[in-house]
Amino acid sequence: MTILRSAAVGAALALTLGACSSGTTSSETPAGESSAPESASITLWLAGGDTPDALREYLTTEFENENPGSTLVIEQQDWGDLVTKLTTALPDANNTPDVVELGNTQSPTFTNVGAFLDISDMYDELGGDKLLPSFVEAGAVDGANYTLPYYFGSRYMFYRADVWAEAGVSVPTTLAEFNEAVVTIAEANPRDIANFSGFFLGGQDWRNAISWIFANGGDLATKVDGQWVSTLSDPSSIEGLTQLQEIWAKASNAPADAKDQSPWLYINDTDSATNEDSSTTDTSLAAATIMAPGWAHWSIGDLEVVDDKPVRTWNDETFGTFVLPGVDGGAAPVFAGGSNIGISATSQHPELATSLMRIVFSPEYQQMLGENGLGPANSDYMSSLGDDQFATALIESASNSQLTPAAPGWAAVEGSGLLEEFFSKVSQGGDITALAAEYDEKITPLLNGVG
Repeated sequence: MTILRSAAVGAALALTLGACSSGTTSSETPAGESSAPESASITLWLAGGDTPDALREYLTTEFENENPGSTLVIEQQDWGDLVTKLTTALPDANNTPDVVELGNTQSPTFTNVGAFLDISDMYDELGGDKLLPSFVEAGAVDGANYTLPYYFGSRYMFYRADVWAEAGVSVPTTLAEFNEAVVTIAEANPRDIANFSGFFLGGQDWRNAISWIFANGGDLATKVDGQWVSTLSDPSSIEGLTQLQEIWAKASNAPADAKDQSPWLYINDTDSATNEDSSTTDTSLAAATIMAPGWAHWSIGDLEVVDDKPVRTWNDETFGTFVLPGVDGGAAPVFAGGSNIGISATSQHPELATSLMRIVFSPEYQQMLGENGLGPANSDYMSSLGDDQFATALIESASNSQLTPAAPGWAAVEGSGLLEEFFSKVSQGGDITALAAEYDEKITPLLNGVG
């Protein structure tokens, strides 16, 4: 059964969203039922450039083959503008994209205000329990499904195997061993490089840093009596933050204002502490270890010049990978990146949109995702990622991955910059308990769409 709720989102400075108009569709056909859809043109919004051209061409061709007379238009939206554009476009039946890719952490904000069709009746057909549970949860409200996982890209460690060996340190098997190892490497600094990090972790890099909170049993927020509450002050969260502060003090020379962009630039050239992108990166920094999504491996390696262009070639003697270990071993619950996908509640062509969703979740397309290095939504097709060290690390790290809270105001929290502020202050030695209490008070209203 398709449920259309009051759906529209009003933009505010902090990207707080609220219902402000009603969305209706031109069809009474439930999303999961087949029908003979009218010929029309529908639009798919893809976020960023992660979906390769070959996959876009496949979607277009298959859609038009299955829906003669209809066309699929794919439009790419920049990640930085996506929330603002969705806020404006989704409530407008004349301008809405029909099918939308959006970040998994952005999904709760839009699903909670009814911006997407209820596709619960398609859940089993599109993969059901084989779909990534944490991503499914991010797209659900009160047990109904509004967006489903598109692809995942979990985070793991990339390290300089040569530098670790020179420092006499082995790959860790517990979180405590990791924390100790990166401090040991930083203090040893076997190549005597200025501004060297045993582990490069930017002061504002909360997306990687929250893995320590998760690993110690904490979380960013929880639901209490129907209301979301920020939980930075939870004792388990404080334990993770305390470990992070020691890493920042003893193992990382990353700037306090550094986020999670391009950390591979610091691991690539540990010999000389330089890199090929000096226009955007501080070339005085170098690191023995970084944490990044799996697709970062394409940017890591020895620098070579091919056809007058610099390229990176992975060298197993120089570089290696491992998952962040948990407190008691195994894989720590790292934050998983990736996207969800759903049908706009104001789409005028919901039957055609559901036809496209069936193609996206088809075995053929799920296989293509994996073959192109994107974690497929359906676990049955994870073998398509291959069996090299990158696929192994991606699958292992994703096995225990965790997402940000599925709170209706989470996009507002991300847009506010409060997490960047908080973690930066912790990285600079601030009083963790006092800071946690201060930012819990600031974040809690945003989680519930207030402020």
